[in-house]
Amino acid sequence: MQYVSMILSLLCGVSLFLFGMSLMGDGLKSVAGNKLETFLYKMTNTPLKGILLGTGVTSIIQSSSATTVMVIGFVNSGLMKLYQAIAITLGANIGTSITGWVLCLSYIEGSAGIAKLLSSSTISAVAAIAGILCRMISKRSAYRHLGNILLGFAVLMVGMQMMSAAVSPLKDSSAFTRAVTMFSNPLLGILLGIVMTAILQSASASIGIVQALSVTGALSFATAFPVILGIGVGAACPVMLSAIGANKNGKRTALAYLLENVFGMVLWTVGFYALNAVFSFPFMQSAVGPVQVALINSVFRVVTAVLLFPFIKALEKALMLLVRDSAEDLEDIADSADFDLLETRLLNLPAVALAQADRVVYGMSRKVRKNVGRSLNLIQEFSRNKFDKVQRKEDLIDKYESKTGEYLIQLTKQQMDSHQTRKATMLLRVVGDLERIGDYASNIARVTNQINDENIAFSGDARRDLNVAIEAERELVNTTVKAYQEHDLQLAMGIKPCAAAISYLCEILKARHIGRLSRGECSLIQGTAYTELLNSFERIASHCVAVSGVVRREYQAHPDFHVHSAKANELSDREYQQIYDAFLAKYDVLNSEERPLSVEDEAVQ
Repeated sequence: MQYVSMILSLLCGVSLFLFGMSLMGDGLKSVAGNKLETFLYKMTNTPLKGILLGTGVTSIIQSSSATTVMVIGFVNSGLMKLYQAIAITLGANIGTSITGWVLCLSYIEGSAGIAKLLSSSTISAVAAIAGILCRMISKRSAYRHLGNILLGFAVLMVGMQMMSAAVSPLKDSSAFTRAVTMFSNPLLGILLGIVMTAILQSASASIGIVQALSVTGALSFATAFPVILGIGVGAACPVMLSAIGANKNGKRTALAYLLENVFGMVLWTVGFYALNAVFSFPFMQSAVGPVQVALINSVFRVVTAVLLFPFIKALEKALMLLVRDSAEDLEDIADSADFDLLETRLLNLPAVALAQADRVVYGMSRKVRKNVGRSLNLIQEFSRNKFDKVQRKEDLIDKYESKTGEYLIQLTKQQMDSHQTRKATMLLRVVGDLERIGDYASNIARVTNQINDENIAFSGDARRDLNVAIEAERELVNTTVKAYQEHDLQLAMGIKPCAAAISYLCEILKARHIGRLSRGECSLIQGTAYTELLNSFERIASHCVAVSGVVRREYQAHPDFHVHSAKANELSDREYQQIYDAFLAKYDVLNSEERPLSVEDEAVQ
């Protein structure tokens, strides 16, 4: 019964310790706001800075796992390079050892005077009182977060005291001494450290338990050292779990954290125990206390980081080999190469900068055309992998819009002539319309995903009609992109009547589907999905007209002709009607009684 009570007290202490550490870390992150993240991805241009920042941030938030998970997010989103992330994780390993020194405060005791004031119970009491006052009295969020920090620290200290008190009776237990001696075997000690930390999900908590056990006096250097080596590897478990769903570089970052700790464990195990076999260190059986545990942990982590520091680039190459890029990953890397053309140092040379931006927009138009094609294919044959690819390429298209738009806006602030200003404005317009086309392609993919998930099946007539609209839409987008890429005025002038024909075609298909709904051939949920697809077709067509308008306006004789002016190269009414009729005839789903409406009424504006 005594052992049950002891185990419950120990677990209660561990629980309070973990809660206190979490509360304190959350409070510190809230006080810092986004400054920690800003430091992490803006101030890591050299490996040394990365290590120092990783150490500092982890010391603040008291969790190397949290720092590494944050870094995985940055690498995953492309804000940080892999070599920067490796440097930060090395620093995170050092920073997490600071917690052990903080925990040493809980073992400060005294009987009178200054020693009494510095005792752990006094420090905890002062922190708790100050924390609760900040929480209850202050209305400012900063002081309330400060209260959380102080309360978290107090709870952490109380948890440590409970753990120490729980294991204190074991110092007189010969059975406990024999059990502890088992783990002086390096392999068993390392395994204990790995398992304990994997369960607790916190290296700091594991070090706290080791420090609590050291108070009994039964813990020797030979026992503590291998457990500390295993704690580093066990701390990688939550990091590896967080990398599930991340991209390849995110997985590489998580693996880097694991490899760093495995390297440290292997290096120290082989090196230290080989030297011990030769020199037989006299301190191996010496008892260690909380301060010695903290010191061993810090030395182990600092030396490991120092040894790995010169090999950050080599580790990056090794990670690239261990987690290889697939064909799709290589395609994404190639896609992103366009952004290298947007060199800020060229902004002082507007003509060159415009040419670079034009090349990037050309690449964007090609990717938009492909993604529209992928989304249309999903309507005819759904595939989860192809759906994911559409969404991934949509993220890339958004990135094109963001980076190119920002670059062009910076360029407009430079001294340019009227022709260059007009060109920059036109490019901004095209980028915006291409991005919207990409959005509607993504929306089509989402509707097909809903159709697949909910097992929605269209009738035979509905699917035949939809297939006709799909091919009409595909031709319109392909022609629009070709007209833009080749600056083909003739093709561009034909976009508007074709888009008007698609708009009319979609309205006819909606009317037909309503007829099927009224006859009970289709359900309401089918009708909603069908209509949303056709609406996306119409919106894509309208943005195709806008893109073609930019091409038409490139041929205006007057250099100051504004991009939004309604006057541009246009077809005659007769030519317009001929293209309109020919396009409808090519994609004819009309009954003999149903004739096209007036071109003037149906033209896409």
